[in-house]
Amino acid sequence: MRKMFLCLALAAVSTASWCQSDARPEILILGTYHMANPGRDVYNMQADDVLAPKRQQEIAQLIEVLKTFHATKIAIEADVGSERATQQYSDYVAGKYTLTSNETNQIGYRLAKEMGHKTIYPADEEGDFPWERVANYAKANGMAEKFAAVGDTMGKLVKEQDEFLHSHTVLEMYEYLNSDSISAKGVAFYYSLVPYGDPGDYAGPDLLAAWFQRNIRIYHNILKLIDSPNDKILVIFGAGHLGWLQQDVADDASVRLRKLAEFTGGR
Repeated sequence: MRKMFLCLALAAVSTASWCQSDARPEILILGTYHMANPGRDVYNMQADDVLAPKRQQEIAQLIEVLKTFHATKIAIEADVGSERATQQYSDYVAGKYTLTSNETNQIGYRLAKEMGHKTIYPADEEGDFPWERVANYAKANGMAEKFAAVGDTMGKLVKEQDEFLHSHTVLEMYEYLNSDSISAKGVAFYYSLVPYGDPGDYAGPDLLAAWFQRNIRIYHNILKLIDSPNDKILVIFGAGHLGWLQQDVADDASVRLRKLAEFTGGR
């Protein structure tokens, strides 16, 4: 028992000395909208054509802003260990692959190539999302109308984001999506599902737990990319993950959280 406590104490000292160092790995989470409209979320935006010349110029503007973070590695929302994404990137660098409208291509691949990165890093982990279970609980317990109102709140937020995109530049859209207020609304949505359940059927809490599990696994994959206290990891994931991944970084004393607003002047 004394040996175990000694090991824990040594680990605490090691962590404390690392945290007190000025050189800590930095992680910037970039919440993104889905440029290719895959329609995989419960509520989905309808993005316009990012391959159009105007949007391409705007993406180039965003790329220039992201360069100022000086990322040493770029993690993207693709299945961890995916050879497809890394092969696509390799082919793109070699001039044998044409970028699609997906944000992993338009932001991740483009930025990595312009910064001379040898590879890209898939970091996603799929998880359960028992939305129907929560809906069924609400219906069976006289809460269907209340549950519909929760959905309407998220639907309204997605509609607002859709309208914002169509009247602003890509950079402005990312500033908006990555603002603390929008991030907080996304997190609050998941917590609004917690009341839907009872002992023996924790439908809402289980959904939240599943979402947290997926994000903490993603965060694990991000941490595995760190080789040096000088590493700077840019993480490009759907905006629904933003608040959760940012909180993971903020709660981890061994790394430093960075935000997009620091590089845009918080306009």
